[in-house]
Amino acid sequence: MTTQQNQSARWHLVGAIALAAVVGLVSTAVAQDAGDAPKPDDPPPTIGTRQGPDVGREGMWPAPTDEDWAKPVLITFQRSWDDALAISKETNRAILCCINMDGEIASEHYAGVRYRQSDVAALYAPYVCVIASVYRHNPRDYDDAGNRILCPRFGSVTCGEHIAIEPILYEKYLNGDRVAPRHIMVELDGSESYDMYYINDTASVFDGIREGITNRNIATTPVVRGDRPAVERVGSRAIQDREVVEKAYRNGDAAARRALLEQALANADADPVELLRLAVFGLDSDLSKVARKGLTDATSAAATDLIAEALRVPMDTAERDALITALERIGATSRRAAWLATVQRGLSGGTSEVDPERWKAALSRADPVVTQSYERHALEQSRSRRNVVARERPEDPIAQVELAEATLELALRAESVETENPKHAKALQKLLYHDARTAALAAEKLGSTDWRISAVLSRAAYFEGDVETAYARAETAVKAMPSGETGWNAATVLTIFGESRFKAIKSAVKQKQKWSPEWLADLHAAYTVLLQHPRGTVEQALWYYDFLDWLRARHRAGTFLEAAVVRFPGSTVLHQRLRIRQLRTRGIGNLEATYTRLMEQSENPGDLAWFAGYASMVAADVRRRTRNGDKAVAAYGRAIAHFEAAIANNALSRISSDNYIALMLAGRARVKYQQSDDDAALSDVLASFARSPSSAGTRDGVGITPGETAQMLLARLKSTERTEQVAQLEEALGKIDPELLLPDRP
Repeated sequence: MTTQQNQSARWHLVGAIALAAVVGLVSTAVAQDAGDAPKPDDPPPTIGTRQGPDVGREGMWPAPTDEDWAKPVLITFQRSWDDALAISKETNRAILCCINMDGEIASEHYAGVRYRQSDVAALYAPYVCVIASVYRHNPRDYDDAGNRILCPRFGSVTCGEHIAIEPILYEKYLNGDRVAPRHIMVELDGSESYDMYYINDTASVFDGIREGITNRNIATTPVVRGDRPAVERVGSRAIQDREVVEKAYRNGDAAARRALLEQALANADADPVELLRLAVFGLDSDLSKVARKGLTDATSAAATDLIAEALRVPMDTAERDALITALERIGATSRRAAWLATVQRGLSGGTSEVDPERWKAALSRADPVVTQSYERHALEQSRSRRNVVARERPEDPIAQVELAEATLELALRAESVETENPKHAKALQKLLYHDARTAALAAEKLGSTDWRISAVLSRAAYFEGDVETAYARAETAVKAMPSGETGWNAATVLTIFGESRFKAIKSAVKQKQKWSPEWLADLHAAYTVLLQHPRGTVEQALWYYDFLDWLRARHRAGTFLEAAVVRFPGSTVLHQRLRIRQLRTRGIGNLEATYTRLMEQSENPGDLAWFAGYASMVAADVRRRTRNGDKAVAAYGRAIAHFEAAIANNALSRISSDNYIALMLAGRARVKYQQSDDDAALSDVLASFARSPSSAGTRDGVGITPGETAQMLLARLKSTERTEQVAQLEEALGKIDPELLLPDRP
């Protein structure tokens, strides 16, 4: 159907709806005037609101209240497009595609009000319903045990499911227009019966939904579901059956679970992936292995994400390889599966010239790195000495290599040592790069295969902008470089080697071509070594974590990030990434536990104490916002203890630690005030002011200042005539800058 035809059909439908509404209203009025009772063939009662002269946008689509949002969604949405198609075919029912958008006034009204009303649910019931929205409302779709976390906006589906269905509908039916709210009726042959959007009243939409079913000349096939045992319902794609089966698995004994699992394996074409998920992440290791075996035979794209998640579990090499092979098989029809298969091959089964384990062992035995002077005089002296040796021993390749290295170090720092004359620095740098290459090539001409030759040539070419030569020479150097080299030559050439692999992957992705898992294996090995290397940097660790996250290798990204935090415990940006990741993937309950584990792994836990305190403070503020006072108080206590430990470990952290301790004492006082424990609240407020008077006007993570809490407490102490406590608090307030106590201070 063309865009023009769609427009025509849409406006024809709107006209038909309007005409039907007028006829209905006239008929109703006549019947009422005549005093007739409603007849069985009278029009059904109107659902929704009609467009009228006094009905504005807010009147037509009033915003849902907190009470509205608290009501359950009464429309049953199927989990996937494939499920909807199968049920439509099984029952001869049409599909109703509902499209929604966060923040848009009418979409908010449908999601928060209409989809939660029983009369609207009854209107939608004859259809097979699906919901599409690109917005995420829960950070996770599943808990650690594999249980579904339903979307609070749409009820029966996860956020991942309503997000996944949107591009399918966009490609098939939206004709390039991402508008919402929208309702599309799809018949058994895939054709559209109507496509309703840009309609300015809810009653007309609901009339169209009713008439779509009323005017259908196709008999539906009733399917009785409730009288069948759960084990016979495993092969069904209907969400009602899926929910019963999954509940039976969760509540069943070992025998019942195995029976359900065996049926899931026998009905793989029904994609019972949620049942398999419960087994994969359950506590029964035997059933988990059976479920993973079932995934190795999967052919549907629906199993893609579960296979990827299952690969996080420790297993033998043969089982891991079988799961990756399943991803590759599914990848024949799913780009996502093909992508994840390549990522898994690269991170798990790929081979590389760099062996991280060998490097780790060698670096643990290496001598401590001696700080080298990069002052111009010291660098020039070093080069001069090696130049003399090279002239005295012109046939010695080692002398030429060492001259090349010394010349390159001087070249790399020419700009910083020639600050008075940048032009002279550039010219000098160019000459020094030339001399470094000349010395390295001389050593190579003398027959040397020393890895340092290619390392110098790679570094020189890279910083001159000849990346192709740099990448080729880096690969040669890496293949010959002994594990455990602690110098800049090794660290830099590993970085260049890793970049060459990244550029190859990036180019293939951009051109939508298949890329080699060995490239990722090389990149991963290089950055795993750099994380352990004494010349490795925070910037490298941060970049590689972001790259793994972009690859969707989320589990491996998390493992790498935690190792990076232990390696660079003072990096604010790495800790920020870690907090964001934990809150997004594991929730607030896991944030503090992560820092407890990292401190146990660290050789110097005190280095992590400040950040552990900050994490506990974030957790406490979240508990406060959700009115979980006792847990907030406990988290504040842990946070204060961590910040005290941070001060003991590093006196330079005192100022920031005192500020946060003062805010947390005041936050705890606020909780105690809300719990009517005024004595405890007073004690914490006084302690907050004593700890950091300048923090009295600083807003905490909940947006409240210590000064505001103190003034609220003071008012209640006065009202209850607590004279002594009033005097204490007034005395403390009198020592605070009055500007900090203004309640509206930003």
